[in-house]
Amino acid sequence: MIIQKFSACSELIAGDGTHLRELLHPNNLPLPLRYSFAHGIVPVGKSSIPHSLTSSEVYYILSGQGDMHIDNETQAVETGDTIYVPPNTKQYLDNRGTEPLVFLCIVDPYWREENETVYGEEL
Repeated sequence: MIIQKFSACSELIAGDGTHLRELLHPNNLPLPLRYSFAHGIVPVGKSSIPHSLTSSEVYYILSGQGDMHIDNETQAVETGDTIYVPPNTKQYLDNRGTEPLVFLCIVDPYWREENETVYGEEL
């Protein structure tokens, strides 16, 4: 059994500018996982940087509200929403609320730097 403590996962600033903690990643733990699982935060008034992955992603919004942009579509998101992001689509998340936008994210197959393209700077 492996139990990963949130406090044991170092926070980092991801390539897309989000505050991220890799909770489960096969490069960090001796697990035969196909996916990676992370906790992310977009601070108030901030956006993640537009980016794309060759992997699919699923976001689950734990708290906050904002706008999810996938290619040319934009939709409001809030606590309790689940968002599917297809592979190879340009995406970013805007925090339009008054509290941090906190989410869980699954990347399948697992996140690898060489599979991510970041487009420009923070919006």
